[in-house]
Amino acid sequence: MTEFTLDARGLLCPLPVLKARKRLQKLERGDRLIMHATDPAALIDVPHFCMEAGHKLVESREDGDAVLYTIEKR
Repeated sequence: MTEFTLDARGLLCPLPVLKARKRLQKLERGDRLIMHATDPAALIDVPHFCMEAGHKLVESREDGDAVLYTIEKR
């Protein structure tokens, strides 16, 4: 398992999810993407995206001014 980061702070819906989708396409199964996002809509969009795409949302937690999402590619 390898971890990758994505800084989506300052981006508004739907850009955080679109950038996460694009980044995850290049990863191997089991790799994790750690995304920082400040868009309030991401609280709903990221879990929904993971469920629809079949990825696992490992964690979401506040991290300063952003929310940190850890997504495992499935």
